[in-house]
Amino acid sequence: MAENKQNTTPERCPDCVTEIRMGNTVLVVSGFFKKDTTDTAADKMMKVLEAEAAAGHKAQLSP
Repeated sequence: MAENKQNTTPERCPDCVTEIRMGNTVLVVSGFFKKDTTDTAADKMMKVLEAEAAAGHKAQLSP
């Protein structure tokens, strides 16, 4: 009989959680950052915005 390998890493809480309601459905997205990273969440968002601007997309703000 084959042995079952178990994950020995402890379960981690997500670094960010976003809930989006679409009609009667709620989407829950959990985000995790690398433990040894030096970038902050603001740094990561700035990179996303710069990439969007370089691609020619306009930022769409929520009302």
